[in-house]
Amino acid sequence: MPTVPPGPPRPSGNEIHRHRGVAESFGTDPERYDRTRPPYPDGLIEAVVAAAPGPDLLDVGTGTGIAARQFRAAGCRVSGVEPDARMAEFARRDGTDVEVAAFETWEPGGRTFDAVVAGQAWHWIDPVAGAAQAARVLRPGGLLAVFWHVVEPPPEVADAFAEVFRQVLPDSPFDLRRTGPALAGYRTMFDAAADGITAAGGFGGPREWRFDWERTYTREAWLDQLPTQGTLTRVPEKERAAILDGVGAAVDALGGSFTAAYSTVAVTATRTDRPSPDRGRS
Repeated sequence: MPTVPPGPPRPSGNEIHRHRGVAESFGTDPERYDRTRPPYPDGLIEAVVAAAPGPDLLDVGTGTGIAARQFRAAGCRVSGVEPDARMAEFARRDGTDVEVAAFETWEPGGRTFDAVVAGQAWHWIDPVAGAAQAARVLRPGGLLAVFWHVVEPPPEVADAFAEVFRQVLPDSPFDLRRTGPALAGYRTMFDAAADGITAAGGFGGPREWRFDWERTYTREAWLDQLPTQGTLTRVPEKERAAILDGVGAAVDALGGSFTAAYSTVAVTATRTDRPSPDRGRS
């Protein structure tokens, strides 16, 4: 789900990770987050498993463990790193081994992995330092795969969200007005990830994988997941309720449900040689 506003005054792709207040706000309601955030396409999970040289996988920004559970079901041995202790505690309920740390400064203790993945999280990590850390812990031929869901609800729903958000929170730095296709709004993050991989060294050229799919939402389901977005996680309850009412009215006008188009996009690279120990640290 979108967690970074699609229009100005959005920070540049190399600065999103500095917004730590938003980045560490998702643990306010981990149960809702886990219940409402969609899983990743089977095709993505299968592609990562096929490209990795073995089953040992590190999940960066584990969150509540959505991706970790899918990779475990596909036969991987998954370890996690998550900066929010509340999210990590939730992920551990299903048996995922999660350490609480920022990935850039996490100490692996000599452990190495066949794949490093990050779902909905890499934009909160310094793109160069994060890629350098991934290169340090990946075995030769190991895979780095960082991926995002990009959702395109009907224009009536997206525009209602932007308008009611502006009315209720006129001083918010988030500008949710649509400026083009949702995928175009995420291009900055995809490019920042690829540029960080190139700058860190130790990888072959970055590639993109894309998986298109759809998900149908009822009014209740859509409003249930909206508060997990970074634009709303820190909004006071009264204002948030007003925003949800406005969006709900737009869904009602569509008959009470709609189908959203999703693209899950991964930026991937294969570890070649090991970078110097200090390269890419910030």
